[in-house]
Amino acid sequence: MRSSPLVGLPSDRKQIGPHPFHAVGEKYLRAVVDGAGCLPVLLPSLSPPLDLGDLLDELDGLVLTGAHSNIEPHHYSREASFPGNEHDPARDLNTLSLVPRAIERGLPVLAICRGMQEVNVALGGSLHQKVHDLIGYADHRENPDEPLGVRYAPAHPVALAPGGWLERIAGSSEAMVNSLHGQGIRELAPGLVVEATAPDGLVEAARLDRGVSGQPDPFLLAVQWHPEWRVTENPFYLGIFQAFAAACRQRAQQRR
Repeated sequence: MRSSPLVGLPSDRKQIGPHPFHAVGEKYLRAVVDGAGCLPVLLPSLSPPLDLGDLLDELDGLVLTGAHSNIEPHHYSREASFPGNEHDPARDLNTLSLVPRAIERGLPVLAICRGMQEVNVALGGSLHQKVHDLIGYADHRENPDEPLGVRYAPAHPVALAPGGWLERIAGSSEAMVNSLHGQGIRELAPGLVVEATAPDGLVEAARLDRGVSGQPDPFLLAVQWHPEWRVTENPFYLGIFQAFAAACRQRAQQRR
């Protein structure tokens, strides 16, 4: 009998030469294996999207990864996309439909960077397209000319919500995180509650809490930073993946 929970990761659709490919960053796969002790399963982002309902029933968790692309703004506002804004329409159609279906099935979800934005949009929230252009907000982007180790190094603290999941994981009211994003949460979706905020007030993490008495929500944690980076070397990042893994194992036991 299979002992490791199965975790699905929706792919990016990337053009390599004349052909489109489906890809997931290796750092996310390694984090699922090394940080969560689970087996990763790549979910293709085809257009039109596949009906992945039967596959979701066989999974024990879902990780929505970061990506270079941004969600097309027509999914959450009437704003036009800005010049040079990279998009992945196939991934949008795939992930935005997967989020509510995962919640419906009680499937644990860990959403990272773009993944957090996908969760927010899928549940009815909206985004800032350029946080760095807004008065009162910091520039949360990385410098692409710096080495990866510098780009993924701790960049700023986040205040963790009192009594929240992340405060329990960190064992503190504050944690240092990396910062590699240009977009961010404008309006938090109904059913999500804030788990962490940046010094400028930007929402940096959220979890599902629909407030329905007697009906506990499935595990859904969304973070704007990248806890997958060298996950075994950072106790806070590792704790996030271990909390997700515990929910995946519980789901696997229930299914069996």
